[in-house]
Amino acid sequence: MDPISERLRARHPQRIDLSLDRMRTLCAALGDPQDRLPPVVHVAGTNGKGSTVAFIRAIAEAAGLTVHAYTSPHLVRFNERIRLGGRLIGDEALNAILDRIDAVGAQATVFESTTAAAFLAMSETPADLAIVEVGLGGSLDATNVIDRPLLSVITPIDLDHAEFLGTSLAGVAGEKAGILKPGARGLIARQPEAAMAAIEATAAARQTPLTVMGVDFDAWAERGGMAYQDQERFLDLPGPALVGPHQIANAGLAVAVALELDLPETAIAEGLQTVRWPARMQRLTAGPYAAAAKAADAELWLDGGHNPHAGVALAAALAERQARAPRPLALIVGMLANKDAGGFFEALRTTGAAVFTVPFDGAAAEPEALAAVARGHGLGTQPSDSVEQALAHALRLGAGRVVICGSLYLAGEVLGAARETWPD
Repeated sequence: MDPISERLRARHPQRIDLSLDRMRTLCAALGDPQDRLPPVVHVAGTNGKGSTVAFIRAIAEAAGLTVHAYTSPHLVRFNERIRLGGRLIGDEALNAILDRIDAVGAQATVFESTTAAAFLAMSETPADLAIVEVGLGGSLDATNVIDRPLLSVITPIDLDHAEFLGTSLAGVAGEKAGILKPGARGLIARQPEAAMAAIEATAAARQTPLTVMGVDFDAWAERGGMAYQDQERFLDLPGPALVGPHQIANAGLAVAVALELDLPETAIAEGLQTVRWPARMQRLTAGPYAAAAKAADAELWLDGGHNPHAGVALAAALAERQARAPRPLALIVGMLANKDAGGFFEALRTTGAAVFTVPFDGAAAEPEALAAVARGHGLGTQPSDSVEQALAHALRLGAGRVVICGSLYLAGEVLGAARETWPD
């Protein structure tokens, strides 16, 4: 664990307790930094939040804007969560801000404290735009003390974090729609019918104008690139640098945001090509695991998707790649014990991949238990003691394309294995 994370865990409760009361009290004691941010794009959703934030940031920076971003979780170092004007916040600056938060003496969870730290840092560093990703849910998430966003964005919604958000899609969508504010336009990804109905109900109650994918605009893959169309324009754009058909939808949503911000088409095209977002179908070409794969003439990929919807996206990305260049496929999977492993494996059963289940630090599912779930969904599976052991076994069996997947925590351990693979 990196020193900043150790500090936070030692001084603040690690529980998840969705409420705005503590956060409002903490922010008030700090001078309400959330009210002094640059214009805010607030992003909620189940899947695609981080990728959409990355697309928006890349496009805005290509247009010459100075951009702050707050995302979670981090993969290797806590600093990844707070990006100030294109750079990760430094340890000295972050520790100084955390000292100020500790001096207030307010009760706050780890996420509330880190969100307050992000707001302080972003409010005291000049920028043209701040992109803020919701941590969990929406209406009661610590980031939702932002009362006057410039834009609110909702990415695809599905069931996840059922212990906090419930098992009703409409209920989850209603919670995430809590980021919608009166008068601030909401840009909404394509949604299941029940989710869209809940979003529309919240928007109507709050007098929030909506721009909806599949109704007001759309994006699709075309001739190796990407097409975008709304009621005023058609854009012929390069394909996004992030891999997988689902990234076309994330990129399309980001393009709609960019157009609301009046960013030029040249910046949109450049941002789509220069975007980077680790552990989202990331091709690993450095570090010890990549070296082992390269020695066996195999591709190695890393993906942090961890729920059934993400499993569907991963399966589609793999099907696309296998159709272009077939190779024996292996999945190295580790998941948190509270995730819907059955739904994840069901989405991947058509890949025909050999599956190796692995542990990681934290509340991970036992490899044997995870393997039993995978077998129950028709996948040939073997538990392993580590990623290193699983990769060696997969390569011995002739795998030519290996994907380490199932958890951002697992992805963080893989990236953290070598300094050259740390997210910058």
